[in-house]
Amino acid sequence: MALPDSLPMTFPAPGLPARVRIHEVGPRDGLQNEKTLVPVAVKAEFIRRLVEAGLTTVEATSFVHPKWVPQLADAEELMPLLEGTEARLPVLVPNKRGLERALALGARDVAVFASVTESFARANLNRSVGEVLEMFEPVVAEARAAGAGVRGYLSMCFGDPWEGAVPVSQTVSVARRLLDMGCEELSLGDTIGVATPGHVLELLSALSEASIPATRLAVHFHDTYGQALANTLAALQYGVTCVDASAGGLGGCPYAKSATGNLATEDLVWMLDGLGIETGVDLRRLAATSAWMARHLGRPSPSRTVRALSPKEI
Repeated sequence: MALPDSLPMTFPAPGLPARVRIHEVGPRDGLQNEKTLVPVAVKAEFIRRLVEAGLTTVEATSFVHPKWVPQLADAEELMPLLEGTEARLPVLVPNKRGLERALALGARDVAVFASVTESFARANLNRSVGEVLEMFEPVVAEARAAGAGVRGYLSMCFGDPWEGAVPVSQTVSVARRLLDMGCEELSLGDTIGVATPGHVLELLSALSEASIPATRLAVHFHDTYGQALANTLAALQYGVTCVDASAGGLGGCPYAKSATGNLATEDLVWMLDGLGIETGVDLRRLAATSAWMARHLGRPSPSRTVRALSPKEI
């Protein structure tokens, strides 16, 4: 039996924002972790369907060298297929060369990816945290000079598989550096999914004390220990209004083997719909899109909401 459109019932809770912008990362952060290569035409169709479902920010691809992320080696082929798309289509750029490639193809929003911990910085970019930040300074400056919006990702904000606990002050320090070099928005990444709501509130409070307001922040949770929605709700209660999520729960982290999938966009929208928080997303249409992609990938969607709404399609 199909679930009635009247569900979930709406019961607003105090202290929450009226609207949340979902930063959809499935086409980039999700597909980069797939073992099989997804055809570029399928990627373009995936993005088109996500936009038609109401998502206004869809991270399209990455301009990392194909040797490191072969699943996204077709960035130059993909971008022209997305011309005219009515949404922001950010792309990840690892360095100045990646930025130049992205700008040449018309990218108007880019992101840089930094680590809070030394171990992950070495594993990911073979540089220290300081060296990574120095590398990004001219990238961010050039992007801003070209009129592009710049987002900064911070990975391992809540824990590191090699170093364990990550001091809150360490995350604040890297966040401050990224903002000072010109990033307009920072995404706080729980790369291995070890955050808890109290930890989230502690970090957001420390960032606020360092003059980094919640309005400049997004949160990016993985669901390794089943805490992603609880952590998101804590962040919303603190004033964060941008949440990263991945359609169908695709993705993890290729350099952190203990990381499981991202927070599923459908699971997030189900919660937000029930709280009366506007997203502009058509949940059923989005779930159908993720069921469609699951068939292309040849496996079930990890999203509980997708499985509940589209049981015959997966």
